[in-house]
Amino acid sequence: MPTIVVETIAALRAALAGADSVALVPTLGALHDGHLALARRAKELADVVVVSIFVNPLQFGPNEDYARYPRDLEGDAARLETVGVDYIFAPGVDDMYPNGRVETRITAGDVGTRFEGASRPGHFDGVLTVVAKLFNIVGPTVVMFGQKDAQQVFLVKRMVHDLDFPLRIEVMPTVREPDGLALSSRNRFLDVNERRAALALSRALEAAESSADRGIDAVLAASQSVISGDDLVQLDYLKVVDPKTFLPVDDGFQGKATVIIAARVGNTRLIDNENIFLAGAAK
Repeated sequence: MPTIVVETIAALRAALAGADSVALVPTLGALHDGHLALARRAKELADVVVVSIFVNPLQFGPNEDYARYPRDLEGDAARLETVGVDYIFAPGVDDMYPNGRVETRITAGDVGTRFEGASRPGHFDGVLTVVAKLFNIVGPTVVMFGQKDAQQVFLVKRMVHDLDFPLRIEVMPTVREPDGLALSSRNRFLDVNERRAALALSRALEAAESSADRGIDAVLAASQSVISGDDLVQLDYLKVVDPKTFLPVDDGFQGKATVIIAARVGNTRLIDNENIFLAGAAK
């Protein structure tokens, strides 16, 4: 069956009526191989796969790239058809938010104001609000996310638990280019020199991982030294967090941790992360 593009909530609900199991892959579009990996895994987990493509205005601040964010529904549909996706849900803003300004929103709490949330105030409230709407529209049994958006994944999982959504979150590893750069729809904005400079993010994470047996100070020092070596890269944050709470770890922390990083490369903002096992500093 060819992939079917559905543009309204009513039409999608009618199409999914009676489906035994549905996998949802929420996206903003401008799809890359990371998104396709999510869709392929979704096909293994459910009878019907829905990929949503919606550039959600609620998660973009007034000075962010909402208008500039790449949109290519025709190209995205062609790529998803090669994977065998059943439905693309591509609603308009008027269908998702028919009354214009949305007064009822989900709040991401304290963690939602940190890291990405500090740099992009209100971002995660907008993300959780649209994700909750998609859950209610699609009624999925499983929902696919990529590990690259680690803070988003943490907050969505917490929302699912706190609000008792009857679904499972499946998280797939970050898909990377052969040289280590994490795939992102925003990578297309990088010129040749910026593309080279952007490797500082993944190399900083590699340095962090290789220093993990010497404690958090060594992790931060090693990764910061990589980032500071390129004038095209402006660091936003570099932190080590406990994946159970997504709060910064203390100096004596030992165990599984997540190194998160965000930087502006030229005019393009990129994020990345890596899980490490943090040992205590040498005595």
